[in-house]
Amino acid sequence: MTQRWAYLGPEGTFTQQAVLTLREQLSAAEQSVAGQRLLQEDISTGGLLPPTELLPAAGIAKAIAAVRSGTVDAACVPLENSVEGSVPLTLDELTHGDPLVIVAETYVQITFDLLVRPGTAIADIRSVGSHPHGHAQVRGFVTATLPDAESVVYSSTAAAAEAVLAGGLDAAAAAPLAGRKYGLESVATDIGEVRGAVTRFVLLRRPSPPPPATGNDRTSLVVFVDNQPGTLLAVLAELANRGINLTRLESRPSRVKMGEYYFLLDADGHVSEPAMAEAISALHRRSAGLRYLGSYQRAVGAAGPVPPYASTEAFAAATAFVASITAGETS
Repeated sequence: MTQRWAYLGPEGTFTQQAVLTLREQLSAAEQSVAGQRLLQEDISTGGLLPPTELLPAAGIAKAIAAVRSGTVDAACVPLENSVEGSVPLTLDELTHGDPLVIVAETYVQITFDLLVRPGTAIADIRSVGSHPHGHAQVRGFVTATLPDAESVVYSSTAAAAEAVLAGGLDAAAAAPLAGRKYGLESVATDIGEVRGAVTRFVLLRRPSPPPPATGNDRTSLVVFVDNQPGTLLAVLAELANRGINLTRLESRPSRVKMGEYYFLLDADGHVSEPAMAEAISALHRRSAGLRYLGSYQRAVGAAGPVPPYASTEAFAAATAFVASITAGETS
């Protein structure tokens, strides 16, 4: 059965690059897990992943709404950028509304070109369009090179490229892929202020069992705690005391009352591992609200070494020790 994946469109966005990469990653992962089965079957779709139809959506919220409604099976959206930080709309969609889970992530290097209709010179440019994060990353170039040009905000970098093609905009700061897609020329290449900038993208699905643990996973959570002294420290201690490395922590407004926040956490580990399972259980007992956002394989880098006291073997030994006590044995 063909799966349908939405992504922040139109065609030619960095998100399209990300969703294509995710499809390749998941296909390769399924091939490696399947092992001998692949040697015995003719898999014409590139691994065991079902054929996938990619559908551009006119915004992050619409891509996510399509998952929640069941119109599509998954959605690829940007989560954070190495220069501009997190994408607030994605964080808020994950925090509020019907639950969704992250099942995979990937990183895309972000390179901006200044795209124009063929024959347009830099001196002719009076307006430049891009996504808000795009504008932020090319601000230095635009200010220095096109000080009088108007900056126009679009829902995506590719939408700006479409507007250039249609004649409603002089130039777009967008991915080179968008230039090839819409027949535009690059009058300036790699115009971002920070070379090597990357954006982290995630694949979202409706709640389902997590992918199997790989030994190099991360778990994402949303926690809401009472506004009292030490409550956030207590949350962090539940992770630290179990040897879990916290890799990301940020807050978003609760939307209920000024000064109240949700905290979004990324941590090394998988919910199927005893340390993470026990920590999530403890957080559930402590917090006024806990939302599990998924356990999935890290796309870049490796988790740090697990302290000996937090290993699976240490948890098994501790469980056996307590069982021996309840059985009346002593040591």
